[in-house]
Amino acid sequence: MFKEFKKSTTNATHTLIGQGSEIQGILMCEANLRIEGTFQGEIECTGDIVIGEDGVARSNIIANGVIVAGKVYGDIRTQGRLTITSTGQVYGNVIASSLVIAEGGLLNGASKMEKESSYIISEPVKSVSHSEAG
Repeated sequence: MFKEFKKSTTNATHTLIGQGSEIQGILMCEANLRIEGTFQGEIECTGDIVIGEDGVARSNIIANGVIVAGKVYGDIRTQGRLTITSTGQVYGNVIASSLVIAEGGLLNGASKMEKESSYIISEPVKSVSHSEAG
């Protein structure tokens, strides 16, 4: 009677900073992120990031893939594709393996293309006990 519902999570938004929200700090996430409000700080994400048309990120961004439809003031590093839509504006340097800028989109900074970007997302350092250290 009930069918198992499987939702595709490839492009799903797992974390949302909604319109009207203002957040400051360091954001580290393993899921996809969408910013429709304002974020100021650093962002490291193993998923994809979307900056919506009303979104503003005053931060350096490291992510798997990034779509900018709003405004980013800071550098972007992605191992995948960086897409700047017709309403998107990036004021900073970018490193990506693929770069798409739609007509009307703005990139005010330097761009560097790498086949496989070599960025590393910080991982917590495992503490070593004295007995393991030798």
